Amino acid sequence: MTGVRTTPFHPRLSELNDQGLYTHWQGTLSPLRYTHAPKHEYFAVRNSVGVFDTSPLYKYVVTGPDAERLLARALVRDVTTCRPGQAQYTCWCDDGGHVMHDGVVFRHSADEFFLTAARPTLSWFQELGSGLRVELEDVTEGYGMLAVQGPRSRQVLSTLMPEAETLGYFDHVPVKVADTAATLSRTGYTGDLGFELTVPDEKAVDVLDAVLAAGQGHGIRPFGEEALMTLRIEAGLALIDIEWHDARLAMSDAHKVTPKELGFGWMLRGVRDGSRRFVGSEAVRRELVDGTSRWLTTGIVVDWADWDRLYRDAGLFPPKSEHPLPYESMILDDDRIEVGYCTSFVYSPVLQRHIGIARVRPDLAADGTELRLELAVNHHNTTVRVRTTKMPFFDPARKKG
Repeated sequence: MTGVRTTPFHPRLSELNDQGLYTHWQGTLSPLRYTHAPKHEYFAVRNSVGVFDTSPLYKYVVTGPDAERLLARALVRDVTTCRPGQAQYTCWCDDGGHVMHDGVVFRHSADEFFLTAARPTLSWFQELGSGLRVELEDVTEGYGMLAVQGPRSRQVLSTLMPEAETLGYFDHVPVKVADTAATLSRTGYTGDLGFELTVPDEKAVDVLDAVLAAGQGHGIRPFGEEALMTLRIEAGLALIDIEWHDARLAMSDAHKVTPKELGFGWMLRGVRDGSRRFVGSEAVRRELVDGTSRWLTTGIVVDWADWDRLYRDAGLFPPKSEHPLPYESMILDDDRIEVGYCTSFVYSPVLQRHIGIARVRPDLAADGTELRLELAVNHHNTTVRVRTTKMPFFDPARKKG
């Protein structure tokens, strides 16, 4: 196949897109926004229900007697604790314990798994599985994935499939919708109540039409990557090529990051005592035992009064943009010494605060630490007061309830 790919949902979603603005997600067209105002799409997710096309994710089926053994060897999170009908967000590392990719693994049975990844990774898993009784199949182009997110997502989907009413957080179940066998999972990338539907590509538009019809009266609308970026920062969710770079492609150690440094320490159960091993685990264990983490990931919240003062003193209206900054910003202490950097920064419409995802020196990562974020006002570098805080910034009870 040559040229730019489109997703199985594209024929219908393109009709709803009056902007024609797309980016390339690993060679597949992905909408930046559907209308002139991505904030409208953002509020659809936070207040009602929105749909996002996650089909460009790479998808792999892993089967065979040694499927669990392979994934336990590859994945940072302990896949042996994942029961059939459950899913896990996870990542995988190089031999040096630096993060390469992340994804979600869905367990269907004792020896059948479905794995998603934002970047192609089949050859790495195949090499790792050499000699094992396991089969890996790339089914990326065989399935569409549709995220249905927001406080009314359960209500909308329950009219099509009763399983949505009781499905637990990060659980999945086979369903039938629009006369199509599909998989419904309680997953997503918005930090809100939400689901994802995995459907055969040839039936994708039928399923989408059914979801859109069920959402009539609930304010359902598609949302693009611009809205998603604000949503995922509010949720404190890391993004490849923003919060970290694939360790295999990084130009230097400064561009590599360990799971602990990335905020994935909660995945590392059993690593410190050596009871669990995976690719890179020995390097990660030494980091944990010796306390050699260069950074820790934290949220930051801007002092709004200081932000307003900086701009008003310069004769400017204080900006409050829901468009994330496209670059890193340095974090300083009160002595103006660099102590970290902010990877994602945005004004949160629902919180009405400027927030960011940052990496700082471990001794400064405690909740409530006062620091400074560098920014330019009238072409002059200055700083604004910030404080560290736990993430997610936005964490409604409905997300897991």
